[in-house]
Amino acid sequence: MSFTRRDALKTAPAVALVASIPGVAMAQGQPRRGGTITVHMLGEQRILNPALRASTGVYVIGGKMMEPLVDLDAKGGPTPVLATSWSSSADGKTITFKLRQGVNWHDGKPFTSADVQYTAMEMWKKHLNYGTALQLYLDGVDTPDAHTAVFRYGRPMPMDLMLRAMSDLGYIAPKHVYAGTNVLENPANAAPIGTGPFKFSKYERGQYVIAVRNDNYWRKGMPYLDQIVWRFIPDTAAAVAAIESGQVQIVPEGALPLADLDRLKKDPRFEVSSRGNEGNAVMNTIEFNFRRKEIADHRVREAIVRALDVPFFCENFLFGFAKPASGPIPTSAPNFHPKDAPQYPFDKKKAEALLDEAGYKRGADGKRFNLRLVPAPWGEDIALWATFMQQSLQQVGIGVEIVRYDAAGYLSNVYKEWNFDLATGWHQYRGDPAVSTTVWYRSGSPKGAPWTNQWGWQSEQNDKLIDAAAFEIDPAKRRKLYADWVTLVNKEIPLWMAIERLLISVTNRKLQNHHNQPRWISSSWHDLWISA
Repeated sequence: MSFTRRDALKTAPAVALVASIPGVAMAQGQPRRGGTITVHMLGEQRILNPALRASTGVYVIGGKMMEPLVDLDAKGGPTPVLATSWSSSADGKTITFKLRQGVNWHDGKPFTSADVQYTAMEMWKKHLNYGTALQLYLDGVDTPDAHTAVFRYGRPMPMDLMLRAMSDLGYIAPKHVYAGTNVLENPANAAPIGTGPFKFSKYERGQYVIAVRNDNYWRKGMPYLDQIVWRFIPDTAAAVAAIESGQVQIVPEGALPLADLDRLKKDPRFEVSSRGNEGNAVMNTIEFNFRRKEIADHRVREAIVRALDVPFFCENFLFGFAKPASGPIPTSAPNFHPKDAPQYPFDKKKAEALLDEAGYKRGADGKRFNLRLVPAPWGEDIALWATFMQQSLQQVGIGVEIVRYDAAGYLSNVYKEWNFDLATGWHQYRGDPAVSTTVWYRSGSPKGAPWTNQWGWQSEQNDKLIDAAAFEIDPAKRRKLYADWVTLVNKEIPLWMAIERLLISVTNRKLQNHHNQPRWISSSWHDLWISA
């Protein structure tokens, strides 16, 4: 392969890599109270309410002020937060949560089951991305008393799915703040009122968000910190300078240039690690538009996948901090990851033969046909991957035009206008295939819905397998259904999850109790403290 990382860096804009590097720092000594930490944010989050927007960027800020019913413990299992216990009926159609007593909202009002009922029916079911699909068959939430919420479903809801989903899709908002308002335009979306360890203080657009200690937090004696400041620094060079000078103590999503991450991991002042991000694997995608006749041919899609030397790319462009994916469920999810799904390893000769067989011979200029590739604008790795795809496909006679947009333009062109032949971005796996993965494949999503099946591909067998697995309450049967599903979609290649890795964080080693659970950057940080 003659195309190198140096070549790509000349043509791809430097934005952000998130990758996987082992880390070792753990909390030491007695926790100290007080102090302020400053967190780097690459982009601005105009909605900070995680009950309305499922996004790591929203969790990093809003997840310190608002809380879910359930989170993950250090081993990745469900742990109580606003819910203290839970149970399911034998048929899986009723799930009962017992709620924590003595919890108040930041404005002093008591937290009750009415808040859970309102949030589930008016936010999760109607507006929350991924939540609308998860709660599609939620018929209602009963509140027999102030600290009991009974979820009633028209079809079974597997308990393991519900609990894993709640850590991301189970944040609770205050009914008394939202009821009778337009929930999408409520001012509290940018100034959250929650039950969490930190209280909203100030949001200066384009500059920073500040939250201060909640002195009435239900976890007695916590939080340890006085204040958290999230600074919006879109210039990555400025962000690197800020972390090195001590103005910023943590870059939670590793939104720094590749070379700087590689350099900072050698600096003893910092931990550069994927530790604590195991709950959110990231996968680089190849998304196909079946409305283009060449793409609709399975042989062409297989040829495109086989033309890409993914191991070479991971080693030479991502510093080896990623590996080839083997389908839509990453290896970091051993409960569901199948080991024998169909694969398409790099084979340039096979790719050429498939294209010839499909009837797309090289012309006099060596070209077979041209494609329009639209990459997402939020990652240096995405930009590099797009350029690598362009160069690789040219070698088998497919011309590729890369068309770049800002975030709004990308989402519109790919998911609303379908103005692409190939697209590439990120898929984030959230612990269970039904939470955020199968929606990429199942038909029926509204036009324009981001990160859903907008490819023009439909399979009745695919939809049946997805639905059967989503409603199967026997864990063993559910795993088997997902293994069958991965086999099907790997054969069909409606899209291809090409690369898997974990988010990476850069953390000043003065911070203690950090990254101590699998979705730590999204968690509450109630036990985070600063050493002397």
